[in-house]
Amino acid sequence: MNYKLKLYTLIIYYYYFNSLNGDWGLGIGDWGLGIGDWAQSPIPNPQSPIPNPQFHSKKYQTNKIIKLFKKIIIKYIYLKMTEKDILEKEKTILPSDEEVQKLFSKSKNLAIQSFSTISDPSKITPLTPEIMSRQATMNIGTIGHVAHGKTTLVRAISGIQTTKHKIEKERNITYYLGYANAKLYKCPKCPDLDAYKAYGSGMEDSPKCETCGEKLELLRHISFVDCPGHDILMATMLNGASVMDAALLLIAANMECPQPQTREHLAAVENMDLENIIIVQNKIDLIKEDAAKENYNQIKAFAKGTKAAKSPIIPISAQYKYNIEAVIYYLCNLPIPKRDFVSPPRFIVIRSFDINKPGTEAENLQGGVVGGTLVRGIIRLGEIVEIKPGIISKNEEGKYIVQNLYSRIVSLKTETNDLLYAVPGGLIGVGLKVDPFLTSKSKLNGRILGHPGKLPDIYASIVVKTHLMSRYVGTKGADKNSSHVGEIKFKEVLLINVGSTSIASEVVDISGENRDVVKFRLSPPACAEIGETVAFSRKLGHSWRLIGWGKVLEGGETI
Repeated sequence: MNYKLKLYTLIIYYYYFNSLNGDWGLGIGDWGLGIGDWAQSPIPNPQSPIPNPQFHSKKYQTNKIIKLFKKIIIKYIYLKMTEKDILEKEKTILPSDEEVQKLFSKSKNLAIQSFSTISDPSKITPLTPEIMSRQATMNIGTIGHVAHGKTTLVRAISGIQTTKHKIEKERNITYYLGYANAKLYKCPKCPDLDAYKAYGSGMEDSPKCETCGEKLELLRHISFVDCPGHDILMATMLNGASVMDAALLLIAANMECPQPQTREHLAAVENMDLENIIIVQNKIDLIKEDAAKENYNQIKAFAKGTKAAKSPIIPISAQYKYNIEAVIYYLCNLPIPKRDFVSPPRFIVIRSFDINKPGTEAENLQGGVVGGTLVRGIIRLGEIVEIKPGIISKNEEGKYIVQNLYSRIVSLKTETNDLLYAVPGGLIGVGLKVDPFLTSKSKLNGRILGHPGKLPDIYASIVVKTHLMSRYVGTKGADKNSSHVGEIKFKEVLLINVGSTSIASEVVDISGENRDVVKFRLSPPACAEIGETVAFSRKLGHSWRLIGWGKVLEGGETI
C-alpha cells in the first residue's frame, strides 16, 4: 500500500474513531463506517446539498476516490472485526412496557401485540387474531404475461399502486417486484358475493359494512407479490415465486391464450411446487360475449394437464372493479398454509433500501432496512440477527471472501403497521442498525436473515439433481413449433434462482446415469439448504429462458 493510501486510511481511522457517535454503523452499533454519503463525512458527497468546508478540494469530490475509501473502510476496518467482537458489543434488548405502549399508540384500532402470545409458538396459527390484525400471513403472487392487468388487479383489491419506481411510472410497466397488503372481510348480512370486501392493511379488525352497517368479519390478511410480466424480467419473477403461497394467473380476454409468459410463469410456479392457483380472465370489458366465451375455452384447453386444470376461471374487469368480489371470495377460501413457528427463524430478503432522504443530518440518520418474508420461525423487536452472506468481496488471488453482518432489529413493520414480532407469511420490513449504504439500491437482495449461527452454510458451489423441461415455453410460437431444450453442457453458464437471488453459475461437473446430477460453481456464493428447490434458466437471445428445476443434493466448498 503506497504512502497516499496509508494517509487516506489514517484520516479515516482518526475521524471515525474520534468524532462519530452514531448508532447507524455497519452492524456494529456505534461506528459510522460509510464514506461520501453524509454531509459530515470527511469526504463530501458531490450530490449532497450541504458542502463541507473542511474538505473542499475537487480531488476529494470525485466518485472514484469516494468508492476507493469505501473499499478501504470495508477491507481494513470492518473485515478485521470478529463475530465475537460484534456480538459482545450488541446484545438482544427487548423493548420495555413503555416502549411497547408508545409503539402501538399510533394504531389503537388494531390489536396490541404481546410477547406472551408467542411464548408457546406451538399454540399460534396464521389466523390468531392478534397476529392477523397487524400482519399479513399469506403471500399471493400475481403472474402472467406483460400488460394483462396484474398491477391493476392488486390496486383494485388493496388500493395500493405497486409500481413506484420512476422508470415504471414513465413506461407504465412493472420492472421490480411490487408489494401491497390487504385485509379480506365478509359481511354476515349481505347476500352472496356482495358480502366479500377488501380494505388496506391498516383497517380496523371489525369495520362496519358500507352497505348494511353490520360489523364485518376479518377472514384473511394477505400480501400481494406483484411480478413483472416482460420476458427479459423472468429472473425477477422467479425471485418472487420463492415466497408465494398461492398465485393469481391473469389472462387478458382480448388476446389469444396462451401468450409466451403466460406459459412460462405457470411452468415456473409449478416447478416451485405451488399448488393453489386461481385463474383470472381480465379485461372482459373490452370484448363481446362470444369472444369472452371463446377465450374461456382457450384458457380451459391451456390449463388442461397442469396444476391449474381444476382452478376456477373468474371473469373480471380490474380497471372497473367488476366482479372483484368473486376474486376475494376465492382468496378467502384458499387453504391455510402450514407454518413452522418453532424452528430458528429464516427470513428471505427480497428488497433492501436506505430510508434516509438526501441532506439528512448525521445525528438523524437511520439504519438500513431489508424487506422480505419469514419462511419459518419468529423474529422479535430488539433481537440480534445475522445476515448471510453479508459483504462479498475478492482477495488478491481472486477468491471470494465473505463477512457476515450482525445487527439489532430496531423496527418491524408491514406497510404502516408497527409490529412487536413477526411470524411466517406476509411481507415484512425489518429496520436494522447496519450502514444504510449497504442496504441502498437493493444491495442485500437474496440474503438470508436469522439468529446468529443458525442459518444455512454459504456455498461456493452446489450439486443439483436436475429436471429439464422438454421445450422452451416462454417463446412465441412454442405451441406450434416448440424449441427443444438441449442437455446441460460442461462449462455452460446458467442462471440459477436460489431462494430470492439469481446467480450466474458455471457447470463444472456432470454425473449420474442420466447425466442429471450437475455441480454448479456459484458466482457470487450464496446460502442454500439441502433439499431446497432451485430453478435455472439459459440465455436465449436477449433474455434468460426457464429450462428446468432441481433439488440441492449437497453443497460444495463452504465459505
